[in-house]
Amino acid sequence: MEVRALRSPGPWTTPERPLVSRVAFAAAHVVPQVGAENVPGAPAAVDWDATLAYRHRIWSYGLGVADAMDTAQRGMGLDWAATQELVRRSAAEARSVGARVACGAGTDQLDPAAVAGWTPGDPAALAAVTDAYREQVRVVQDAGAQVIVMASRALARVARGPEDYARVYDAVLAEADQPVILHWLGTMFDPALEGYWGSASVAEATEVFLDVIKAHQARVDGVKVSLLDASHEVGLRRSLAALPGPAVRLYTGDDFNYPELITGDDEGHSDALLGIFAAIYPAASTALQAFDAGDDGRGHAILASTEALGRHIFEAPTYYYKTGIAFLSWLNGFQPGFQLVGGLHAGRSVRHLAELFRLADECGLLLDPELAASRITAFLQVNGVVR
Repeated sequence: MEVRALRSPGPWTTPERPLVSRVAFAAAHVVPQVGAENVPGAPAAVDWDATLAYRHRIWSYGLGVADAMDTAQRGMGLDWAATQELVRRSAAEARSVGARVACGAGTDQLDPAAVAGWTPGDPAALAAVTDAYREQVRVVQDAGAQVIVMASRALARVARGPEDYARVYDAVLAEADQPVILHWLGTMFDPALEGYWGSASVAEATEVFLDVIKAHQARVDGVKVSLLDASHEVGLRRSLAALPGPAVRLYTGDDFNYPELITGDDEGHSDALLGIFAAIYPAASTALQAFDAGDDGRGHAILASTEALGRHIFEAPTYYYKTGIAFLSWLNGFQPGFQLVGGLHAGRSVRHLAELFRLADECGLLLDPELAASRITAFLQVNGVVR
């Protein structure tokens, strides 16, 4: 066991004006009611006050919120009824402060047992996927939020190849009343998305993805790519920049390599839509303010100072990164208990969470060190590490 004197929080600042050099969203988690039956398979019981207060903190640092995404446990504890409520509440809160919010539209209202029985290429199943997407797109648009078209487990199950993906996305994008963000999530985040876009080859899938974008370029604001492959992202970013017509942003979803990707190179940079930004938003905002001021070196240095924490939170099995997001939120006093809906707070070991505490301290992201010290001590006592 290590005894350490905690550092002061980093020199984080809130922006005096809107951030302009990068567009950045933090994909936020949801806080459960501590006394509710938030166990695997149970309907999500959300602490709305704490959940929405967390979003206001992110907005106060000038970042947008990407809501109802995998960070909010879509298909991993957050059911469709709770998701709709989250979308409506988050969009209303964003309007109240003039902030930006984008919300995920997927197909997770479909019955998983029925989806498991589908045969690839079944026209009725493909129609059901399309209709599910349309329903969720309408919910997000009616709430006044930007749509993020999420990757669909059901579509991955039923699509035979690229043509089925193209057909479904053609129909879904036709529903968009403003440009959307397309979401490509890798199997490290969700193994059920194996072969998305119709191929297990990332190179072949990328060509299909680009074809979908080209066919609907005016309806696509950007793409959110979470493959944890920096070289692939840079290549895709350059392909998007070379497209004629309206610009299509590359929102990095790479929670390992975000410092270099957001800093960019002589040919451009990535914007951001990141789960890790929900944990490091004070540092992320301060870095983006430096980029706005033309100090790319300082911006990169701030982001790089958080990279070890990001890699730890998102280490394999990456599916459980939400556990680390919630743990840091609890350490900093932003939720009453260390819990997640669906019981997902049990997804990491005591050793992993203790190391998270150390790394958060190293980069100045324990925002109230005295409170964080008392909570980590209590956590270690409950788990039998200290007496």
